[in-house]
Amino acid sequence: MTKTLASPTSAPSAAPGPTSPPVLGGLGLFTVLLGAALPLIDFFIVNVALPTIGEDLHAGEAVLELVVAGYGVAYAVLLVLGGRLGDLFGRRRLFLGGLAAFGLTSLACGLAPDAWTLVAARAAQGAAAAAMLPQVLATIQAGTAGARRARAMGLYGATAGLSMVAGQILGGVLVAADIAGSGWRAVFLVNVPAVLLGLVLAVRAVPDTRSPRPEPVDGPGTVLLAASLLTLLVPLTEGRAAGWPLWTWVALAAFPFAAWGFYRVERGADRAGRTPLVPPSLFALPSLRRGLLVLVPFSVGFSGFMFVLAVALQQGARLGPVEAGLALVPLAASFFLVSLCGPRLVNRFGTRVVPAGGLLQAAGLLLLALAARRSWPDLDLVTLAPGAAVAGAGQALQMPILMRTILSEVPAARAGVGGGVMITTQQSALALGVATLGSLFLALVPGLGMRDALVTTLLTQLALVLLTVALSLRLPRRIG
Repeated sequence: MTKTLASPTSAPSAAPGPTSPPVLGGLGLFTVLLGAALPLIDFFIVNVALPTIGEDLHAGEAVLELVVAGYGVAYAVLLVLGGRLGDLFGRRRLFLGGLAAFGLTSLACGLAPDAWTLVAARAAQGAAAAAMLPQVLATIQAGTAGARRARAMGLYGATAGLSMVAGQILGGVLVAADIAGSGWRAVFLVNVPAVLLGLVLAVRAVPDTRSPRPEPVDGPGTVLLAASLLTLLVPLTEGRAAGWPLWTWVALAAFPFAAWGFYRVERGADRAGRTPLVPPSLFALPSLRRGLLVLVPFSVGFSGFMFVLAVALQQGARLGPVEAGLALVPLAASFFLVSLCGPRLVNRFGTRVVPAGGLLQAAGLLLLALAARRSWPDLDLVTLAPGAAVAGAGQALQMPILMRTILSEVPAARAGVGGGVMITTQQSALALGVATLGSLFLALVPGLGMRDALVTTLLTQLALVLLTVALSLRLPRRIG
């Protein structure tokens, strides 16, 4: 019997048969990966633009922290809800709505007349990203199978990692280019044409999927998860810049109670036969549970490293935004090239590739620390290239494979919530990385100086990398 294969670029308008799953073709995969790249680029794109934003909008350090934290916290808090809404109302619909909202809020950021308007627009931009991004993973899970799914998940992980580095590089280039006098505003306005392209392609090429047994939104669980993340992330990201006022300590003290309340409500809903926002049964999957444990220290170290390096190169080594961004080109290039080999390496060696990548990343961090120690303040692309390239190669052997591992056992019916849990964990850890490693670095600068503060922070991240190596040894050996 002859089977009719869907063309990679054909529209899914010719509906598959009643028993056939929707097919995500090549153009559809490109479109959802574009949607996945935009929110991650925007988390990092402002790192090199913050000094210019502060000067132009007369914003102090605490307000500038909110430009970063407002986006990251709104993003993290609403991700799981975004995944549930996609399961309920259709992932294509939520993807299109979230993508359009992301474009509008990016425009609002680029046109913001003052700092507080920018903070509000950034929070709205994070909420739009939370509606869009879970649909990417859920669509991949529902629209692919077998080797095609493994390849698509590998490409998703590679896109995520490369987007984080590319965001910082792109931010530096756009600020320095000062296109039509736009200055820092270009780092947000650049999203608008990308969103328009994504909307045109999504209408044509992204299939419509949803959970076969959608459940209503878990109201109490949503509120308690939001309370848990807000009481943890807001004081940690704002505390140092605000001088650790009383509210930060009250919020941190409330966090364990909110988290415990969330766990009890979710467990109760599960036992009562309802579908909670985050089903506890998901964590019975070894690949998801163990993969998330590895993802946390990896993401904390990654975002802290990117933030600290941006500050050190601009304020300590006195590099301009372009030079500070271009210093990461070796990291981005090696990440891209090595990530292409990831699927073949996993097929041969399984998840043992992840701890090997961690050791490679550790070697890269040591090279960067030595370069900073010996050459300060004369740091540039050439000086940093060996360490950055080795660290990027190590990261490429971890992030894509980790993401594929985490979702490997999640059933398609729970693809939205599974993807939401993974991205929430990642996004919360990224925000914590800026808060913890960033605060450590800035606190050390007055006493140690910029060079020794940078070296100390890099060695602290090295400890996190070694923790990921130890935890990754417990990952399931083989993944689907």
